[in-house]
Amino acid sequence: MENLPRNRPNIAFVGFGEAAQAFLSGWALDDPSRVSVFDIKTDDAAQREEMLARYAAQGVTGHPALRDALAPAQVVFSVVTADRALEAAQAAAAHLAPGTLWLDCNSCAPDTKRKAAEVIEAKGGRYVDVAVMAPVHPKKHLVPLLLSGSNAQAAEIELKSLGMQPRIAGETVGEASSVKMIRSVMIKGLEALTAECFLAARRAGVESQVLASLEASDPDIQWRQRGSYNLERMMVHGTRRASEMREVAATVDALGLTGRMSAAAAQWQDEIAKTGAEPGADDLISRADRLLARL
Repeated sequence: MENLPRNRPNIAFVGFGEAAQAFLSGWALDDPSRVSVFDIKTDDAAQREEMLARYAAQGVTGHPALRDALAPAQVVFSVVTADRALEAAQAAAAHLAPGTLWLDCNSCAPDTKRKAAEVIEAKGGRYVDVAVMAPVHPKKHLVPLLLSGSNAQAAEIELKSLGMQPRIAGETVGEASSVKMIRSVMIKGLEALTAECFLAARRAGVESQVLASLEASDPDIQWRQRGSYNLERMMVHGTRRASEMREVAATVDALGLTGRMSAAAAQWQDEIAKTGAEPGADDLISRADRLLARL
């Protein structure tokens, strides 16, 4: 990518999983050691060495304490799991320098993001609701982002300076996350539906007939490929997606509807992730068989 401005702000990541690493690799910084990182997994003896190795591989400066990672930061990317997003904001708020941009990139309900915004802004930080609108791979830092809140324009400038592709959704915290959450009713709910359908069909021994019927009814959907992809997403990322779908259910509930479909999708995401089954080959039936052997 083209060279980034030399006067770019100091960046910190809270959480250093798939999204953080994808952004970082897309930026291709000359000196990634200027990026400071804290991930709560370093507090876990069973995961500490893996996280330290991850920091070293990416060339970032990892810190054992959150306050140390935040001390030099002017822009902070919060990229934790949905269920830890508010907790991360609460833990970080007191350690932010006044005016620091807190980019909440987590897949949370609008109410959760509004609570996090109150915490950050009460301590002088500038909160931004960021919705990551597609998988971070293969797009990396070019994944589409929606921004909302009173600090969205300031965040847009900083993100564009990093070669990213943000778009402002509105001036109120919760507008960006509403789009993300309601979209996920369909996207991740469909994952759960295809899993239930194809696992049941395989166990009943009627998968060929079910697939043939679906292909006849909706020939534009490549059911085998889509089903296989959906199973892979749930096997690899189901725990994180389950957290998101619980936030989706809360979003729908807050609108005076009942997020029962999203809540059920969260259960499927969790159950499949907990099997520990590896995706293996990309064939739908072989993936279904690996899951069925552990369910």
